[in-house]
Amino acid sequence: MQNQDELKRRALEYHCLDGVPGKVSVEPSKPCKTADDLGLAYTPGVAKVVLAIEENPEDAYKYTSKGNLVAVISNGTAILGLGDRGPLASKPVMEGKGVLFKRFADIDVFDLEIDEKDPDKIIEMVKALSPTFGGVNLEDIKSPECFKIEQELIKSCNIPIFHDDQHGTAIIATAGLMNCCEIVEKKIEDIKIVVNGAGAAGISCAKMFVAAGAKHENILMCDSKGVVYKGRTAGMTPEKMEFARETDARTLADAMVNADVFMGLSVADCVTPEMLLSMDRDPVVFAMSNPNPEIDYELAMSTRSDLIMATGRSDYPNQINNVLGFPFIFRGAMDVRSVIISEGMKMAAAKALAQLAKEPVPESVAKAYGGVKFSFGRNYIVPKPFDPRVIEYEAVAVAKAACEEGLAQQPITDWEAYRVSLVKRMEKYWK
Repeated sequence: MQNQDELKRRALEYHCLDGVPGKVSVEPSKPCKTADDLGLAYTPGVAKVVLAIEENPEDAYKYTSKGNLVAVISNGTAILGLGDRGPLASKPVMEGKGVLFKRFADIDVFDLEIDEKDPDKIIEMVKALSPTFGGVNLEDIKSPECFKIEQELIKSCNIPIFHDDQHGTAIIATAGLMNCCEIVEKKIEDIKIVVNGAGAAGISCAKMFVAAGAKHENILMCDSKGVVYKGRTAGMTPEKMEFARETDARTLADAMVNADVFMGLSVADCVTPEMLLSMDRDPVVFAMSNPNPEIDYELAMSTRSDLIMATGRSDYPNQINNVLGFPFIFRGAMDVRSVIISEGMKMAAAKALAQLAKEPVPESVAKAYGGVKFSFGRNYIVPKPFDPRVIEYEAVAVAKAACEEGLAQQPITDWEAYRVSLVKRMEKYWK
C-alpha cells in the first residue's frame, strides 16, 4: 500500500496531467469542417430538427444525444467518506463518475454540482433539467434528504432516476452475499445479519437483502447511537423505523453475537477482534468504510481463519465496487428506454453479477490485475470491474427485466443481437 502523502501527490498530478485540468471533456460526434457542415450543425439546418422534435418529442432520441446522456448530480453533502464538503469539492468525484460511465458502458455524462441543500428546491431543479437527459444519477447527497429527492423525481420524471449511494453498494453486496451463502453452505433465509450504518446505503442494503430472501426479523441495524430497536426515540427516522426490532441488544458488540453477516457502511475501526470472534461459523464481513474499513483486513483475517471478508478497497480481495453496477444498469435501462429503474431490474443486476463470478475468468482479467488468477471462492465472490463480460451479463439482464415488467418504451426482442452489439460497442475500450 502506498502512503497517504504519495497517494495525494499522484492523485493531484493525475488530475492536471499534461497541463489539462480535470478528467472529462466534450467532443462533437459529427463533422464540422466546412461551411456546409456548420449550416447543418447550427443555423439554418438545426431549425428543421427543432420543428421535427416539436412535432414528435420522441424524435429527441433520434436526433440528439439525449438517449445516451446521463446527468450526474450532487450537492456535495455526503462526498465519499468525507461528509459535507460542498458542491465545488464534489466536482472531481462527479467527473470521475463520468469517466466510469464512459469507460465501462460508453455512456456520456454531464456532471452538475448544485449549490442547494433544500430537497424541494433540488427536486424542482432536477425536474426542470430532465428534458436534457436520458437518465439521472444522483450522487453524494446526504441522508435522509436523498430518499425524498429520489422518490419524488421517480414520480415526476419519465426517465431512469438512480441514487447510486443507496442502490449501487446494495446491488453489488447482494450479489456477493448470495455467493457467500453458497460458499459457506448457509441459506439466506436463515442467516442473522448486522447492518452497521443506517444512512442511505445501509437502509438500501438491508432492503435488498430482504428482497433476496433474508428475513426482516433476522436483521439488526445499528447507527452511531447503537442498535435500532423498537421504542428508541433518539435519532430515529422513518427509514430506520422499518428496521427497528424487539431486542435486548443495545450495542454493536451485542448485535454481533452469533451473527452470520456483518454489513458495515459506517466508520473505520468500529469492529474489534472480540466482536469478530463472537460471530457464528464462517462469518461474512463486508467492511465498506473507506479508505479504512470497519476492521483492518489483516487483523480480521488473522483473527478468524474461516472468515470471508470484502471491503471497498481495490488492494484487498472481494472489492465491493459500485462501478460493477451503475454503468451497466443505466446501459440496459436506457437501451430499452425504461421509464424507471425498478426493484426487479436491480435484483436482475445482482443475480447477473453473482452468476458471472462463477464463470471461468478470462486471461485478460488476470493481466489487468498484475497476473493474479481468480476463481469462484472465498477470495472471489463478485466479478472484477475490468472483466469485459460484465456489460453483456448485466446490461442484458437489466434490459430483459425492464421488458418483462412492461417498463420499456422500446422493447428488445433479439437478445443475442443486443448482446453482440454491446460487445462490439465496447471493443474500442478493451483494445
